[in-house]
Amino acid sequence: MRMGNIKMVFRFGWPYLKRYWVRLVLGVAIGALFGLTNASFVWATKTIMERLEEPKPVASAAAKTDVESAVETNADVQAAPEPLVTGPEKAAPPKTEKIKFPGELKRRVDRVLDPWLPKMGRDLDWKQVLGGILFMPLLLLIRASASFSSSYCIGWASERMINNMRLDVLEKLSSMSLDFFTRSTTGDLLTRINGDTAALLRSLRLGAADLVKESVTLVFLFFTLLYINWMLTLCVVLFVPLVLFPVSVLAKKVRRASKTGRGAEIIQTSQLVELINGIRIIKAYLLERAQIERYRKVARIILRQGMRTLRARELTAPLIELIYMLGFGVMIIFIFYTKVGITEFVSFLVSMLLFFAPVKKLANVHIMFEQASFGVQRLAQLLQLEPSVKEPANPKPLREFKSEISFEDVTFAYGDRPVIRDLNLTIPRGRNIGIAGASGSGKSTLINLLFRFYDPTRGSIRIDGMDLRDVTFHDLRQLMALVSQDVILFDTTVAENIACGREGATRAEVEAAAKGAYADEFIIHLPEKYDTRVGERGITLSTGQRQRISIARAFIRNAPILVLDEATASLDSEAEAEVQRAIDHLSENRTVVCVAHRLSTLAACDEIIVVANGALVERGGFKELLAKGGVFASMARRQGLK
Repeated sequence: MRMGNIKMVFRFGWPYLKRYWVRLVLGVAIGALFGLTNASFVWATKTIMERLEEPKPVASAAAKTDVESAVETNADVQAAPEPLVTGPEKAAPPKTEKIKFPGELKRRVDRVLDPWLPKMGRDLDWKQVLGGILFMPLLLLIRASASFSSSYCIGWASERMINNMRLDVLEKLSSMSLDFFTRSTTGDLLTRINGDTAALLRSLRLGAADLVKESVTLVFLFFTLLYINWMLTLCVVLFVPLVLFPVSVLAKKVRRASKTGRGAEIIQTSQLVELINGIRIIKAYLLERAQIERYRKVARIILRQGMRTLRARELTAPLIELIYMLGFGVMIIFIFYTKVGITEFVSFLVSMLLFFAPVKKLANVHIMFEQASFGVQRLAQLLQLEPSVKEPANPKPLREFKSEISFEDVTFAYGDRPVIRDLNLTIPRGRNIGIAGASGSGKSTLINLLFRFYDPTRGSIRIDGMDLRDVTFHDLRQLMALVSQDVILFDTTVAENIACGREGATRAEVEAAAKGAYADEFIIHLPEKYDTRVGERGITLSTGQRQRISIARAFIRNAPILVLDEATASLDSEAEAEVQRAIDHLSENRTVVCVAHRLSTLAACDEIIVVANGALVERGGFKELLAKGGVFASMARRQGLK
């Protein structure tokens, strides 16, 4: 049986499991007790069978022959006490009685149990009745208690291990740069966090417990079988390799099916996320049937792989049983050939039944670990990834913004596709700078570089002369507040969403920020005011209301640099007026970088820069750029501006 994947799973999980080593050691120790109690059933069966045999008849005194009498007389003479030794001679020290293991130990245990167990040819008393009734149940109780305790201890450690691992996976995902998320699908990320860890949990919680208990059981039973009859034991052991071969073949099929099925599950999860998030468009364009058909095609793949796994898992037990019965048939012939007694035969039969039950369980454990192995490989790959944008090894402190933001010969490319080319730009403190350009010109990329979501391919971005790559994420981003077109609200209360802007914000500060963003006007009319849950992505609020809460979040941050990324692009004229009023209030006494496709929103900017194909092509005031008749004026005419 291939053990490589089992080793890989435990090697991957050990850094987490070792935190709970006390429970693990206890689980293994109790698992050993379980194996011992399993083997004790063989001894119990043999003991009962021996006591069922008819007692051998004892010859009467009258029938004794002269030879027998002579033997007894000779025995009496030999058993006569030695004469007492006096004087200087000392009596010989008493001999210490030695136990000849295991035969003598068994006889001692039998002497203790003898009054409590019934025996053929002996009258029953209350001790024998009570012992006969409770003998097997007590052994079973010990066995069941050991099984439960071992599984509980190992499961206790496994549950906590997986919980810690999920937190580590989430922390790793949070640390990754934006380029990782552009390459990954939502279905893949969700499957790593939930599906892969769930498969690992199942293999550890169920498989690890059985791996310990059944392995120990096999060891004890093997030596018990050797003690009963070593020749019959070798006969049984010869069939074990025949069991391992089909299990190994089936495990490979399970591994391939699991890999294909997991890929289909990732696609299906992504489709489900798309269906939920895009339900409005799906209904508007009557795409329900088409989306369901997409889902159904992937579901068929998952179904096929699931059935392959099911067939392999369910074939394991019948194949083992078939090989076991073949071995049993050979053993029957061997027993008749060697004329083994009925007591030894029954004891050995019970041992075989107990021996092959763990073999079947261990085969299923192997299948379970094969299913989990692909997910473990994916988790290991994820946890080994490093973000492309890293914290500096020796960061420099940046506590406040004093003078200017500068882009110096900044070039950036997504892979082989250049987006920004040799851009130079200085934004003095207190200035309101607008950024305009066609879609795909690189406007939002400049914002991503400023927040250091990406690093420039060449050149540098500096705040007060300090390269952003020399500053911690915390020091950099605590100087900036972002209000974007894509408003993200969490499924918590209004107050909690606003408080996300600054850790430790008080309720009074939350309400003050809401008033500054003119969001208090509608919040006080919500069912539970500031304690109203907004739903997933703020679905219970209008677009304008969501945007004003995001502005309140920027208010409470009270950062010196305000970044507006298409903040009013998705609003109607009435909502835009309300939000723009809040933005104007927020922009007071701050350095503002405003990216806008709707050029009218840039009218109040001190200066506007125009980018095209990643290069700065124009800069100047709003009216100045209109009068030039260049790229900005051309864009303005298309939007109806003169």
